[in-house]
Amino acid sequence: MNIMIAFGIASIMLLLGMFLRAKVRFLQNLLLPSSIIAGIAGLLLLNAAEAFSIPLGVETNDFSSIVNPLFVIAFISITLMGHSEEDSQGGTKSMLKGALAIGLIWCLLFTLTPLISAILSLLFEKNFHFEPIYSMLIPFGFCMGPGQSVTYGSIIESYGWNDAVMVGLTFSSIGFFAAYLVGIPAAKRGIKRGLAKHSDKIDEEVLRGYFRKHEQVDRMKKSTTCSSNIETMSFHFAVIGLCYTIAVGISKILALLPGYIGTSMSSLMFLNGMYAAWIVKFIMKKLKLTFLLDDDMQNKITGWSTDFLIVCSLMSVSLKIVGKWMISIVAVSAVVTVVSALLCFYFGQRIGTSDDFEKTLGLYGMSTGTAPSGLSLIRIVDPDFKTMAAVELGASNPVCNICNIPTYLLILGYAEGSISFEITLWGLFGLSVVLLLSLKVTKCWGKKRTFRLFGPPGKN
Repeated sequence: MNIMIAFGIASIMLLLGMFLRAKVRFLQNLLLPSSIIAGIAGLLLLNAAEAFSIPLGVETNDFSSIVNPLFVIAFISITLMGHSEEDSQGGTKSMLKGALAIGLIWCLLFTLTPLISAILSLLFEKNFHFEPIYSMLIPFGFCMGPGQSVTYGSIIESYGWNDAVMVGLTFSSIGFFAAYLVGIPAAKRGIKRGLAKHSDKIDEEVLRGYFRKHEQVDRMKKSTTCSSNIETMSFHFAVIGLCYTIAVGISKILALLPGYIGTSMSSLMFLNGMYAAWIVKFIMKKLKLTFLLDDDMQNKITGWSTDFLIVCSLMSVSLKIVGKWMISIVAVSAVVTVVSALLCFYFGQRIGTSDDFEKTLGLYGMSTGTAPSGLSLIRIVDPDFKTMAAVELGASNPVCNICNIPTYLLILGYAEGSISFEITLWGLFGLSVVLLLSLKVTKCWGKKRTFRLFGPPGKN
């Protein structure tokens, strides 16, 4: 019952966020999604209720319990997409370089930011008791998002580090602000300087956040099942439910692996959900049943889960718990935000493709918020997705998921006590060097700039 009440309150906050976005011009100019506005309102509501002992029937933990399942659903839904592209061979080669570049730069940030934050945390350890392992949660919050913050935070808590989930969720919440507060001004400046080739101005309906009746168009005309038998949405959710169940079985098998590797791999439900979705998708393809899956429907399900995921992740932050570390968390987040922006735009300008600006915005959004944050920033400068940036952002996932394995195993090994702090830092440094060399070897790190946000636009 608590979960349903929490879901209901999150829904009310989401409607409030939509109302505020539609009526407050300041929020429109910031282009903050309703989910972010709703999450902030919900965070203030819950923490005020806790401070003044007002019973709401829910606690912040109830919202964090919603985050992980929603994230698994989002990853399953994303993985089930793309069968229509698989059937067509065109355009595959042209997006490989962009996808590889995005994946390698993202992994560089995923590896470099915990190294920087761990060193910074040494400044706060004595006065604020902010242990380095808590600062190392920042890549899970920034680069991955609230779902993985809960997942990895739970693993680290099982090793004896209390409140790791809450710290991770706080990092992910700050990451959303970093994504939009830096990404949106960068997008607007790019439009002003003519870097965005497919964007003229931001339409009024985009600012207000909804379509009036005369502006509405039919975007979901395709049904893959007869509604008299089963609704198309019901079928898609049923396939997701099947994948989720298989993912639970995969987790139980991985739990048999020895040591912290088994504990870690079995707890990564979002990855196991992806494995399950690949299995189901492969079987459906062999049985020639992929025509029953519709990308537009999967995209809507992913969007639904992401909206509620963001709201619930922000509402799950207890200021009472993380308040003692807030100075440390904000300081580390500020430094990592600056590093993320500098590296994304430095390397993004040097990928060497015609839509590097759009790619860079998507990369920055994905490196501080989530993949949908990256897509939101791309949509500002490329509303009809005429460039390959959005496709390449999604196609970078395999690179991200493979190349980040050594990093999170190092961090989990340190949390469990199997790896010393010094070896962890040297390991993160070595992996960062390897990723830099990979960018050079694959020619994803060129010498010439393809765009400039500042300075003379004609000189690269």
